[in-house]
Amino acid sequence: MRVLWLGVAAVLAAITVLSPTPPTALAADADSSSLAGKWTYRSFFNDPTFVGDSKEKAYNLIFAEATFTFEITSPTTLKGTIDWGSGGLDLQGKIRPAGAGAPLTVEIVGTGRPGAPGTGTAGWEYDYYAHLAYAWPNGVKQVPALVGSVIRAKPHGDNPAGLVASFIAVKQP
Repeated sequence: MRVLWLGVAAVLAAITVLSPTPPTALAADADSSSLAGKWTYRSFFNDPTFVGDSKEKAYNLIFAEATFTFEITSPTTLKGTIDWGSGGLDLQGKIRPAGAGAPLTVEIVGTGRPGAPGTGTAGWEYDYYAHLAYAWPNGVKQVPALVGSVIRAKPHGDNPAGLVASFIAVKQP
């Protein structure tokens, strides 16, 4: 009986592996062109401490607030900027299209603007990795969002390389 059960389990496992995963709402609908445009970007320090009712503690979790602007240069590449008013970075990225069970993913390198007056970002480098958040089939007024993390890839000033923050970027209308 045990041999028969193991045989059935192996067949079920094989069927599971061979059966295509049903596409998520994002895999069915999103392509690289959906990234084009402006996104409101907010990154957060990864501090697990609860903030409770403290607006100050909640505010202090914000690492940066800015605007991503993306131009899609091919189905698998993008360029753009991230600007926060007093400075910014130039962006170059790779896009991995959505597939069965996997959302569209971006890998972006942000580099400082050498010689650009007033930016103060020469020599900076930040790396961003994100995917499109799941589009709920019954979602009401859901706005496309990128969810990911960012790392300071190179030190600048008194800020060492290696700092990681989580981020959310919400598509602007």
